[in-house]
Amino acid sequence: MLELKNISFEVSDDGVKKQIIKNVSLTIDEQKFVAITGPNGGGKSTLAKIIAGIAMPTSGQIIWNGQDITNMSITERANLGISFAFQQPVRFKGITVFDLIKLSTKHDINVSQACDYLSEVGLCARDYIGRQVDGSLSGGELKRIEIATILARGTSLSIFDEPEAGIDLWSFQNLIQVFEKMRKTINGSILIISHQERILRIADEIVVIADGEIMEHGTADSLIPKLLDDPKEEACGCCHKEDK
Repeated sequence: MLELKNISFEVSDDGVKKQIIKNVSLTIDEQKFVAITGPNGGGKSTLAKIIAGIAMPTSGQIIWNGQDITNMSITERANLGISFAFQQPVRFKGITVFDLIKLSTKHDINVSQACDYLSEVGLCARDYIGRQVDGSLSGGELKRIEIATILARGTSLSIFDEPEAGIDLWSFQNLIQVFEKMRKTINGSILIISHQERILRIADEIVVIADGEIMEHGTADSLIPKLLDDPKEEACGCCHKEDK
């Protein structure tokens, strides 16, 4: 279980302090699919990076399964079972897809086992296992490979920062299928930062963040009608409807 207790984060711009996250408290239970949404610039990605250890809070506590991890590095948190997937996955010239998956598992696996993870995310393993993780891969391919590495790690908390960013509609539709499968099979919690209606609809819970504060937190069934129908919410770009 993840607990955020009065988390704040501020930056200094030309000597002027600006609060990005304001006294946020949030609990994410085990084996929950939670989507965080809200207007651009509201603090969603910053909060995700604070949970992962990429950014450190100015104040407050982060408790993971009863342990205070507030001052732990991203590596220490990763060793405790927390994964983070970037909006733009990192490319590694000279490293093959097999190398990356093998590194993610932290133990020896064979090609067949690595191929199983690629199949889980809808990629034809024989076409990708020997390819380099470089510019020859599309954004959608990279994101699915990144998800395959998270599945290989078997993490307890998987964080995805706007996975739909920068990919085409076809790739996005395939990502939705991957997340739907993860929701049913993963032995852990999933936290996704997203504006997309289809992602929000498969979540157990939705958290709405605006101006660095939690505005709403509840089940997807209770919040989606409001997010889609409230003119104020639509005006701030909180939720993007899908083309039918």
